[in-house]
Amino acid sequence: MKSLSELQEFFKDGYLHYLPHISIDCAIFGYHEGELKILLVKNKIIPHWCLPGGFIKREEGLDEAAGRISKERTGIKNLFLKQFKTFGDPDRNGYRSFNKDRFFKLTGINIHANSWLLDRTASIGFYAITDISHASPEADILSSECAWFPIDNLPKLAFDHDEMVKEALLTMRVHLYHYPIGKNMLGEKFTLKEIQLFYETMLGKKLNASNFPNKLISLGLLEKLDEKKSIGAHRSPTFYKFNSKVYGRALKDGLVLA
Repeated sequence: MKSLSELQEFFKDGYLHYLPHISIDCAIFGYHEGELKILLVKNKIIPHWCLPGGFIKREEGLDEAAGRISKERTGIKNLFLKQFKTFGDPDRNGYRSFNKDRFFKLTGINIHANSWLLDRTASIGFYAITDISHASPEADILSSECAWFPIDNLPKLAFDHDEMVKEALLTMRVHLYHYPIGKNMLGEKFTLKEIQLFYETMLGKKLNASNFPNKLISLGLLEKLDEKKSIGAHRSPTFYKFNSKVYGRALKDGLVLA
């Protein structure tokens, strides 16, 4: 939502178009040049940083809703998205302490005690992975900022979003051993050192310099190219690329890297 009229309509009759009491929050991880970050928005009402989120349209599937929400924040379609956990503690969204006066000052909208939004809400967590350089972070009418933060230097988050980030990061790192990623983050060609740095950054740990890339090659995920990267005298590592057919099959059926 970008306009006040859209916001007013959402608070008044949003339940006609969205499912009440259930929402989606997206932990959008961004990778670039050996650094892992996560996208956060600063809520105007609280005001604290939190994960991008939103409600599910009545005609949407969960994956479709997560894709829409992540696109609204990054500008990117068809992100790699995985559901990781549902959060439903009774007071998780702080609806009992909602500051109606502050909200009125910011929007001019009066929230009634029986508003469809002022009730317990469960949230389905999804994580996404993208190349930071491809994203265009965008705030909405209820957010003052939308920005990337290093995963190891996050501000205190609102609601239960600290727990969400922890769970998303853990799940993403487990999934790295079962689903290939990186096809949209390493370019058309890359060296073994570059893909190893990518996986080490995402996993948060060092990997064996020979065993790991050999595993990717043995699985058929990587194809060796007849081209080398010139980075100085006597230093010309070979370029590789992903095998699109094997990569697509592994995304669907899974694989085992460990």
